[in-house]
Amino acid sequence: MHGLQERIGVVGVGRMGANMARRLRDVGYTVAAVYDARPETADGLARELGIAAATSLAEVTRASDVVITVVSDDAAMDGIFATEGDSLLDGAQGKLFVNCATITPAVHVEVQSRVEARGGASLEACMASSIPQARDGTLYLMAGGRRETFERARPLLERLAKKVRYVGAAGEAAKVKALVNMVMNVNTAGLAEGLGLAEALGLDLGMLREVFAETGAASRVLETDGADMQAREHDVFFSAAHAAKDANIALALARDAQLDLPLARATAHQFERMTELGLGELDKSGIAELTFPSRGASAVASRTSGTS
Repeated sequence: MHGLQERIGVVGVGRMGANMARRLRDVGYTVAAVYDARPETADGLARELGIAAATSLAEVTRASDVVITVVSDDAAMDGIFATEGDSLLDGAQGKLFVNCATITPAVHVEVQSRVEARGGASLEACMASSIPQARDGTLYLMAGGRRETFERARPLLERLAKKVRYVGAAGEAAKVKALVNMVMNVNTAGLAEGLGLAEALGLDLGMLREVFAETGAASRVLETDGADMQAREHDVFFSAAHAAKDANIALALARDAQLDLPLARATAHQFERMTELGLGELDKSGIAELTFPSRGASAVASRTSGTS
């Protein structure tokens, strides 16, 4: 069974997974099962889609031809593909698993091994986009796994993305995604510090953002986060906590390659500091709160936690 006739399951229906499910429904796929570690999250989406939320991972696999997973970290990925107990591996024969989380490359390799041992196929499809792109089908996807598995998944991926790039074997796309996020996060921290210093110097931030855009300081991060930093609006598209997690994936790869990356290390420290201050659920643009002198991080932490 291929194409729009395939039944889709989605595991991990937070901001990204839920919007991917909505997109696939809108273009004609049958979303047969949704599951989340937070049952209330899955229940809400299931009601919207007119289906019942799955109560186990094995139920998702049974109901689906293709299972898309969008989970939070290595531990969550290991859990949903556990070799014992409730698992997506139960009944995996002939099924396709498309794994979209930003996790350690070695975990993608291990998942492929486990799935293939049960007669299924696994593909990593790492996303370099955010919530609006998930909803309107304009994600940027980087795929890693066996070429034949990628070709099997391609029609579905092209319904979710404006660009689908095959990178190579399992784990390779995850390495590229780690580097994308590393450079993006370094740019985010640099922009925050530039705007923070500008405010301290009494410069007009709107003017400065225009100058940045017209000079070598221009960046994609300036387009997506500059106005939010200036306005102190940090609605979550990519949380600081996730930025910290992703930064450490890249640093682990650097350690394995025996490289020291001081900028990446300093940036990871800043996102970790946000999490420690209770700011981890702000968007990554909230890193500006560590720099702008007119509103210190401790004040924002107090406001966020409701203590002031």
